[in-house]
Amino acid sequence: MSFGPPPSVYTASAQSADRTRARRRGRLLAGVAAVLVTAALVTGAVALWPSSGDDPKNAAAVQQAPDEVRETHERQPSSLDGVLGVQHDEEKLTSDTRYGPGLWATDNLAVRGVADRLEGYKFSPGYDETTWTLKLGGHLCATSRDMTADHRTAVVVQPHRADASADNGVCDQVAMVDLDTGKKLWQRKIPGADFAYVTNTGLALTQGVVAIAWGHGSAAYDMASGKRLWGASTAADCQDQGYAGGRALLALVKCGRSGDATYRVQKLDARTGKPRWTYQVSKGVQGVYLPSADPPVLAVEAGDIDVTDLITLDGTDGHRAATISMSAYEPLCGASGSYFGVLDKCPGLVVGRDRLYVMSKEDLALDRPANRIDAFDIQKGTTEGKFEGRPFQNVVPLRADGDELILYRRSMDTVQPAAVVAWNPRTDKEVPYLYFHLPEDDEGVLSDPERSHMVYGHGHVFFAPREMERDDKDAKSPVLSVLGVGSVGPKH
Repeated sequence: MSFGPPPSVYTASAQSADRTRARRRGRLLAGVAAVLVTAALVTGAVALWPSSGDDPKNAAAVQQAPDEVRETHERQPSSLDGVLGVQHDEEKLTSDTRYGPGLWATDNLAVRGVADRLEGYKFSPGYDETTWTLKLGGHLCATSRDMTADHRTAVVVQPHRADASADNGVCDQVAMVDLDTGKKLWQRKIPGADFAYVTNTGLALTQGVVAIAWGHGSAAYDMASGKRLWGASTAADCQDQGYAGGRALLALVKCGRSGDATYRVQKLDARTGKPRWTYQVSKGVQGVYLPSADPPVLAVEAGDIDVTDLITLDGTDGHRAATISMSAYEPLCGASGSYFGVLDKCPGLVVGRDRLYVMSKEDLALDRPANRIDAFDIQKGTTEGKFEGRPFQNVVPLRADGDELILYRRSMDTVQPAAVVAWNPRTDKEVPYLYFHLPEDDEGVLSDPERSHMVYGHGHVFFAPREMERDDKDAKSPVLSVLGVGSVGPKH
């Protein structure tokens, strides 16, 4: 598959090292866990999932306009026993990696982006039921983590072209898709996108607007009509590198060349692209991510290639509220490499209304939790609670839900199941949503947020590997693409 100009030797080496490290860690955890499981079975000392809290209060359903980015309120299912409802495999893999850059969950479907298509899978225990398939006419270049309240999202596409074409590899098409039906609602050619590639293009959804940037230009479209609203040319001295969406639109602006570049973050009027306020990032910062637009949160690389600090801003005027050191944490910004729009994607970090939640670094000691999730007050930057995993059972933040965090806790072979849990840092109460086991051969990949998308909604949790590779020992064997587990009982 073609993705335009190839990544540099350094980039390819770094990505290879990241994958090797992740796989090595998975094998190490599996091996040590097996030892611990054996000991547990001998002593009979393993307890199964006590809950420290009650069912959270049933808040009123979130009322939203169709064009708003979707927010839902989750409730504890009446049955906590997770059943397999989606399991779809990719077949006929070549020696190349097949990428899967998107995963969304509607009320009844999991929607997966793979290579040059989107597919919807109905949650149906016992069946592999593909509800619809949409061919995009080219490979996916960028996806949003979001969808609208009525289940639409946008994708950027690299149209199929002849290998000799001067535009081969250019990502210059944007499409809006109905995720319930798989219908393409509109598709537009992005003007001036001659230097938009899979390595630098990102998009965000907010307030009826699709915003796209590629570091050499930008464009925004009305969600309903596909009409172009605003954009920037490639001749400007400062360029939008990308956006974070949701309840607001935040832009990362880069000025100057890479070695001497400076950054600023701006809150934009989504319909006009005009700045409402500007925050100037300190000189010397090597990179910036935007994990949240409202409340505004920046993840910065200050003198390093990893995120060193989170900076929270006041949403009204953009002044700095707090700085939180990441020396003991793994927000995993950019962990999935440089493809498909990573500016707003930090799978080890979740931002809620007034709290943010971030994974700690791992601990492989036999008698200590594998890691924990710490909650921080966004305005003060102070620690407001922690949720600990268990030995060899990592915890991963999935999404915020009002005052609570929904998180995933990894299984430990056949002894203790995996779980989806709601945690309230104010009360330290824990409410289980689902207990389940993942397939043993795939559990390591699916439980690693660096290598797998994880989405929870309406009593279902879905996992989808970011990359699918052929098994060289069995080239014809299908490879897991998406797996969904959920409750078949009604919600409380």
